[in-house]
Amino acid sequence: MRLTSFSDYTLRVLMYLALERDRLATIPEIAAAYGVSRNHLMKVVHQLGQAGVIETVRGKGGGIRLAREPGAIRIGAIVRVAEGAGPIVECLSQDANTCPITPVCRLTRVLVEGFDALYDHLDRYTLADLVGNRRALAAVLVSAPTPAATRPPAARATARR
Repeated sequence: MRLTSFSDYTLRVLMYLALERDRLATIPEIAAAYGVSRNHLMKVVHQLGQAGVIETVRGKGGGIRLAREPGAIRIGAIVRVAEGAGPIVECLSQDANTCPITPVCRLTRVLVEGFDALYDHLDRYTLADLVGNRRALAAVLVSAPTPAATRPPAARATARR
């Protein structure tokens, strides 16, 4: 099994925000810290804001921050939100199921039990558990980005020529 990159980025954003709770972070700063696309993170931040997990502050000096304490944010709940409510396999979809063995298939039950076990396991952990090594994470992630790292990729390529 593999989680989507969306779930991965969602957890990374939350970990970053948990490191410095007293200030607003920005999408470009988080994107630079992880070396990922700002566009992907904009979608992640939008969903986290709609779910009430983060607060967004618009305008000059704006940014994002956690809306709740890290200890109150369950990892299983976050992954459920990020992965969405769609069926894990086609046969669980009432609208799109074309599998001919659905009426007699035992695989569906096995997969559902497996995913339930995964989410139960993830629910044992909170965001606070993921950032228990705060100093080590901060040393790797929270550093002033270099001016080149904050420029869009096209501008960096032009600057190297």
